[in-house]
Amino acid sequence: MASVANISLYLPIMAQKMPNRMAITAPPYRGGDSITFGELERESSVIAMGLEEIGIKRKTRTLLMAQPSLDFYLITFALMKIGAILIMIDPGIGLKNLGTCLAETEPEAFIGIPKAHIARLLFGWGKGTLKIIVNSGSMFFPIGLPISKVKQIGRERDISSFRPADSKPEDEAAILFTSGSTGVPKGVVYTHDIFANQVEMLREMYGIEEGDIDLPTFPLFGLFAPPLGMSVVIPDMDATRPASVNPAKIVGAIKKFKITNMFGSPALLNRVGRYTHKNNIKLPTLKRVISAGAPASPQILERFSAALNPNTEIYTPYGATESLPVSSIGSREILEETKYKTEQGWGVCVGKPVDGVEVSIIAIGNTPIERWSDKLLLKNGEVGEIVVKSPVVTKSYYNRPKSTRLAKIYSEDGKDVYHRMGDLGYLDSRGRLWFCGRKAHRVITDTDVLFSVPCEGVFNAHPDVYRSALVGVKMGGKNRPVICIELEENALSRDRGEIRSELIRLGQKFPHTKDIEHFLFKNKFPVDIRHNAKIFRERLAEWAAEEFER
Repeated sequence: MASVANISLYLPIMAQKMPNRMAITAPPYRGGDSITFGELERESSVIAMGLEEIGIKRKTRTLLMAQPSLDFYLITFALMKIGAILIMIDPGIGLKNLGTCLAETEPEAFIGIPKAHIARLLFGWGKGTLKIIVNSGSMFFPIGLPISKVKQIGRERDISSFRPADSKPEDEAAILFTSGSTGVPKGVVYTHDIFANQVEMLREMYGIEEGDIDLPTFPLFGLFAPPLGMSVVIPDMDATRPASVNPAKIVGAIKKFKITNMFGSPALLNRVGRYTHKNNIKLPTLKRVISAGAPASPQILERFSAALNPNTEIYTPYGATESLPVSSIGSREILEETKYKTEQGWGVCVGKPVDGVEVSIIAIGNTPIERWSDKLLLKNGEVGEIVVKSPVVTKSYYNRPKSTRLAKIYSEDGKDVYHRMGDLGYLDSRGRLWFCGRKAHRVITDTDVLFSVPCEGVFNAHPDVYRSALVGVKMGGKNRPVICIELEENALSRDRGEIRSELIRLGQKFPHTKDIEHFLFKNKFPVDIRHNAKIFRERLAEWAAEEFER
């Protein structure tokens, strides 16, 4: 599908087409520097040569723990150029999980900011495997070789002699970790062709053009921008706290740099949308907004859309670390049609599969399936497990053979890999995919099986509800469905008993929610660190059980 085997090979192409166009600019607190596409190509090669000189070479497993900055982009593309295997782990997954992930991936090199190195020493991360240590922060920090020294070493070499690694499409390029929303995060093995195919899919899906200007509020998505010919404006925010972003800074960047493309989680769009709505702010330069991490509610889409041009849409691609993208839907279709069905318990429509992606629905199960057969398929409209085959489906988890066996199904000839998403859903008569929640989040009672998203959609329609979550709680020896409620800020002063009565009446309108009678109110739901949008229902279930024991 892609014409290159390594996404770093897009850089010289863009450098030749627009050498003096801004490629990346950082906010003042991250240095405030900018580089052009020509400089991005040259400086990433300089770092690549320096890294090779200190021993980081092709297939060297290299952990990168750095904040969004010019060096973050330069180092990442340098590692791609030399064919090293990039390891990225969200620091917010918790110290215990971090230690587990590092032990599994056995990194040989560690490039990180001072804070990351201090944690590495305190907790003994990579103690038995690390051979090369690089400090990507302050040059005065006494641990590791400063990145400035790596650059100096690279500049001492003849840049004209540098040749990127002869990467094969099937070579390992990176190990990226899942968010861990249903257990310990798993390392997903990315090959070079998967990254390259993702670039081409995103270009085709959203009509991205060279010269677009991107504001990626999730750093990993920003890595696709330079290969696509988009300039990157690094946002002035803590990337691990999108729900707490200062909306004025996001709006200020959009206006100052005339941003045309923006990625934002539902939590960030909610915060910025409330700000633009309150202050009657318009954002006319945006040509598209992309939101992922969890479904964005119609209320969030409506508020943020009010700031956009009438023909500008908010797109919500569906996918996972193991397979992205799978499908996509625009805000117009949601607001004009599918939201009404979501409020009636149909689930959330995530659109039609993108070109080149095959989506199937099979019966829900918890055991491995070794070989694919069309006999596994359910009929349209039947809820089952979502299975995907495409050029961006990853083939394995790193050092997790059991997880790989559970998640992957091989074609009869062994050439194709189907990925079991761990999500539930169905296909409608128009070929659209409807998401019904995680397999692990369904609540099984003595009389029924309840799927999280179809139940929550009913109660989310209440004007005072910001979001809800279905969990199962043992009561009197039986598993009972409980709906946890996070209220809108303007409803916090309302009587909880009155709202509970309203929710019960709302649920009684639909067959699948009519018997739900237990509701709990919680000020803030526990959510993932990556997007602040994916609800940790396991933690809510524990909290709910404690509440009912009181």
